[in-house]
Amino acid sequence: MAGGAGMVYLVGAGPGDYRLISLKAVDCLKKAEVVVYDRLADDRILGWAPRDAEFIYVGKASSHHTMKQPDINQLLVDKAKEGKTVVRLKGGDPFVFGRGGEEGLLLEENGLPFEVVPGITSAISVPAYAGIPVTHRGIATSFAVVTGHEDPTKGKSNIRWDKLATGVDTLVFLMGVANLPHITAELIANGRPADTPAAVIRWGTKPEQEVLMTTVGKAAEDVQQAGLKPPAIFIVGEVVKLRGKLQWFDKLSQKPFFGKTVLVTRARSQASKLTACLEELGARIIEKPAIAIAAPDDGYAAVDAAIAKLDSYQWLIFTSTNGVERFMQRLFAAGKDVRALGYAKVAAIGQTTAKKLQSYGIRADVVPQEFRAEGILESLKGKLPPHAKILLPRAAVAREILPENLREQGAEVDVVPVYQTVMAETSVEERATLREELENGEIDFVTFTSSSTVVNLVKLLGGIEPLKGVKTACIGPVTAETARKHGIEPAIVASRYTIEGLVEAMRESLA
Repeated sequence: MAGGAGMVYLVGAGPGDYRLISLKAVDCLKKAEVVVYDRLADDRILGWAPRDAEFIYVGKASSHHTMKQPDINQLLVDKAKEGKTVVRLKGGDPFVFGRGGEEGLLLEENGLPFEVVPGITSAISVPAYAGIPVTHRGIATSFAVVTGHEDPTKGKSNIRWDKLATGVDTLVFLMGVANLPHITAELIANGRPADTPAAVIRWGTKPEQEVLMTTVGKAAEDVQQAGLKPPAIFIVGEVVKLRGKLQWFDKLSQKPFFGKTVLVTRARSQASKLTACLEELGARIIEKPAIAIAAPDDGYAAVDAAIAKLDSYQWLIFTSTNGVERFMQRLFAAGKDVRALGYAKVAAIGQTTAKKLQSYGIRADVVPQEFRAEGILESLKGKLPPHAKILLPRAAVAREILPENLREQGAEVDVVPVYQTVMAETSVEERATLREELENGEIDFVTFTSSSTVVNLVKLLGGIEPLKGVKTACIGPVTAETARKHGIEPAIVASRYTIEGLVEAMRESLA
């Protein structure tokens, strides 16, 4: 923000599931110059901010504060005085035990503008994801949200236990796991029956969610035996019983992948679709791209030369969405558009590639039933003119079966690289962590969506040893064959060579 004071947005990031953040919060992040953030349940939230923004972590873990609250308050003031657009990002809601009020007061004292963007608080969302409504007609007409973080040794409590214990139907304690013995003792001492239903919910709204059903009297002991650690909430009241009928998020008939962890190895720019499909089915996703999409070694010289004489081709064949995107980028860079294709016909290897072409206003003339090179060859039988001139924009390294067979049929084929797959940049620490997670059995499935994901993941891991004992899922037979050449026997091979087909095959394997 040029000139004068900046603007501070006190933004609630929601309870954990990154999709529960508000549209306004995303809008604020998109224009942020500085992001001051706590420990977030999902770091993908930070991905909405510009890459060149300044990111300042001030998170508070149990018994460890990266920065004291007064210092955080002053930091917001200082950054705003620099004329910056600042987003103060907090888990949950800024005004529900988020100390957003303290930050706002100091900003106001300094004459600095700020806005509050509410977030969905864990107090209601986490029980909801566990199938527990905080109110329900005929059962609970009131609920209270209480800090569970109050120091029991401080002397006089600020919590009116004598009023709270029996005066409210549903009690939700935030950050209360460590203090459960004290909380439950106070509730019982002040009249709440020991057999009152209760639940402890850890990592609520996340695929790692755990729900412990208990009672007020047994809660402390049950949590200790189960080894449940923060972050978790404690909910008390008759509404807890409704989980038996309202459970949905961790219900395996609806979310068959709940409790399963899947490693997605696609390029980061392409991982979202596979991730979204699996998350919708309850999976916890670890995105560790084995590949990245890069420009070809010739700097697009071959494809640019082909585009210069585009009107000489009778057919264009696209074998991937990457090929479509990179080709169209070069077409536009040459000052041309789809009209330059003239009367040339277009073939796409599958429906996904065909849809990508359609997004540029190009309808594929041929889309084979079998989504691989053999399928294209079969579909083109009888459709090619004698000595057909064909342009094949594709990856720098790919199977040669398609151009070789077309040439055997008398066609003249120009194969031009429009991209190449390279090994994704991964730190030594990231590689070590991934190997450890695989070897410890923390990952249930590894997905391979291309031969290059197989080759490069093996390189990243330093061999196939970490993959032993882990189910591998391949998008099709070509990828599966590459896996076998590297000593990996795929547990799952999709019969439909698409992301949807891969997910379907993985789901069937759970039955």
